[in-house]
Amino acid sequence: MIGFRTIVSPGGLSPQSSKSSTTGPASVIDDTALVPRNVLGLRTLGDVREQVSQEIAVHTITKAQYFDGVRIGVRLVLSRSEDEEFLRQVVGKIQHQLTLHDHLFAVATTAHSATPAPSTLIIFGSSQDYVQRAVLLASSKFIGRVVAATHEDGAWVASVQDLGSSPYDEEALWDVIRKAARSPMDPLSPPPGSRGIDDILAESRAKLQRISATQAFEELRETQVGAPTFLVDIRPQAQREMEGGIHGSLIIERNVLEWRFDPRCASRLAIADRYDLRIIIFCQEGYTSSLAAYSLQQLGLLNATDIIGGYEAWKDAELPVDVDRREPRSLVSLAGSVV
Repeated sequence: MIGFRTIVSPGGLSPQSSKSSTTGPASVIDDTALVPRNVLGLRTLGDVREQVSQEIAVHTITKAQYFDGVRIGVRLVLSRSEDEEFLRQVVGKIQHQLTLHDHLFAVATTAHSATPAPSTLIIFGSSQDYVQRAVLLASSKFIGRVVAATHEDGAWVASVQDLGSSPYDEEALWDVIRKAARSPMDPLSPPPGSRGIDDILAESRAKLQRISATQAFEELRETQVGAPTFLVDIRPQAQREMEGGIHGSLIIERNVLEWRFDPRCASRLAIADRYDLRIIIFCQEGYTSSLAAYSLQQLGLLNATDIIGGYEAWKDAELPVDVDRREPRSLVSLAGSVV
C-alpha cells in the first residue's frame, strides 16, 4: 500500500501498519507548526495617500461636465502638506482614465489657515491649446496672486496666494475652464444663439399694435380717453435741433426711457404711477421707437406703442410740427440727465 510500510513486531507473530515518517500526522502537524503563515503587511501612509488620490480622481471625473464636446472639471482639495506631490498623483490618475477623451481640468489645494499661504494649482488637459487658453485666463483672473508658475508635460503648475479662501476662486476657475474649452469659432460667423437686429426688430414689432402718424394725432385730440396718453420724443438733442419736433411732446431720450416710466423705479416721472398709461413713442424714422415701445411693454406698460415712420411720417402727413423752437419744449426733458 502506498504510503505505508510493514513493521514486524519483536515477537514476529503479526505485521503492524504505520504511516511513513514523511506522511505521518505528527510530521504534518510539526511542519505546520514550524512554518509560520504569511501575515498581511500594515498599510503605510503612502498607501493611504494612493487610495485617497484615486478616490478624488474618480469623484472629479464623475462630477465633470461636458462643454462643446470637452469633459471639464474643477476640484479643490483640502491638504496640509506635500500639496504638489499629492496633486500630481490625482492629476496622473485623471489623465490615465481620460487618455482617449478631450478634457480640461483644474485641481488645486486649499488650506484654511489664519495666515496667508500659497496653494498649488495644476491646469492640465488633452490639448496644449486648451491649457494655454486656460493659463491666460487664469493669470487674468488671479492677477497679483500667482507667486510662481511652470509649464511641464502639457500642464501648468502654479502657486497661487490664498486660493480657495473665498467662493470667488472656485467660480473663477470654472469660468476659466469653460471659456478655455470653448471651440474656436470664425470671428466672422455669428455665435450660436445670437440674432441680427432685423430679427430683433421684427420680434418687437410683432408684439406691438403700431399706429400711423395720423392715428396718433387723432388719438391725442380725443376729448375723452380711457387712460392718460402721452406722446414721447426719444430722439437725441442734436437731432431734435436739426429736424424740429412736435410741440407738447414729452422729451425723454432713449437712454433713460425705462427709468422714467417704470412705476417700480425711484427715478420715475410723477405721471408714471400706473401701468395703464398710453405711451406713444416716436423717433426719427420709426426703428428705435419700436424697440423702445417693446421695452416698456416688458416693464408692464402694455399700452405702449410707436408711430410707423416716426417723425418723418408725421411731417409727411403735414401734421403740426415745431421747427423754430430750440429750447426744451417740456420740463420733462430736464429729467433726461439723471438716472
